[in-house]
Amino acid sequence: MSAQQRTEGVHAMCDNETNASGNAEGNANLNAIAVFGEALVDDFITEQVVGGAPFNMARHLAAFGVPTLMITRVGQDKNGALVRAEFERYGMPQTGLQTDPTEATGRVVVERGADGHRFIILADQAYDYIETEAALAALQATDPGVLYFGTLAQRNPASRGALRALLAASPAKRFLDLNVRDGQVVERSVFESLHQADIVKVNEEELQALFDWYTHDRPGTADATSPALHAACSRLLRIFSLEGLIVTLGPRGAIHFGADGVMTASLVSHAPLRVVDTVGAGDAFSAVYLHGRAQGWPLALMLARANAFAGAICGISGAVPQSMDFYQPWLARWQAGADALAVS
Repeated sequence: MSAQQRTEGVHAMCDNETNASGNAEGNANLNAIAVFGEALVDDFITEQVVGGAPFNMARHLAAFGVPTLMITRVGQDKNGALVRAEFERYGMPQTGLQTDPTEATGRVVVERGADGHRFIILADQAYDYIETEAALAALQATDPGVLYFGTLAQRNPASRGALRALLAASPAKRFLDLNVRDGQVVERSVFESLHQADIVKVNEEELQALFDWYTHDRPGTADATSPALHAACSRLLRIFSLEGLIVTLGPRGAIHFGADGVMTASLVSHAPLRVVDTVGAGDAFSAVYLHGRAQGWPLALMLARANAFAGAICGISGAVPQSMDFYQPWLARWQAGADALAVS
């Protein structure tokens, strides 16, 4: 079976799920998701692996059958061809994919060492120069229900300006995946992004950074259901007028704090028996959460299924699977209404 046939099969399964859910309301665009940000290549010298948090997330969404618009920019080079090949492998439209005539495709140099990997995020890459008018045209043609964005692609005024224009032009729900990177993201960008968002996802370290910047409380996350943590997160919700704040806890699960004061937790471990790497686990979580939100899953189920899928990604090498067959059991399970199961 070809990659295209596998992709079409995955899309067909998810189409059936959407039709059965009754949430499409006759307008496919209500379930469409626009993703803004970096598509890049992790350069291990001996091999190049396509990545970038937004692109990881977008590829999962496409595999789930979600109409996905990826707005990014690549160069006219071999790495750009690798990115385009992933658009094709996942059956994603390239209407939001821009080509820069001078700047190189985004690249992160990965140096292996005795103490682990060192990541060098290069400056002045194609995704730093996303062009506003082309991005707006692609967004307006899609008219998505959700607009996902992060912070790395905002480090340059050009792409930051394009994102601001998209946010101003679209009534879509705004989902911010903070993804703070040392030396790449300044507090001012985080502050502005939080004010633009409706729903925010952070990990434990990023949450502590938000506490340091914006509150006088710095509760730990060892007890994810503690009143002190709930109070501090509620304060962030009020400061930035957020609808929801999601905190991922790695193998310990995730917790959602709502503006209505309700805290929803999924604290069952879904770590695989053997962790290969944790690259892209947060992106996998975001993809399932947004897919489930479009399908109308209950919040607790969204969190549980997102945790389970993120755990499965930790059991493979890299942020996305090499074969599209990886997605089929998950879609079948969700379509059948099965509960999220532990990953083996």
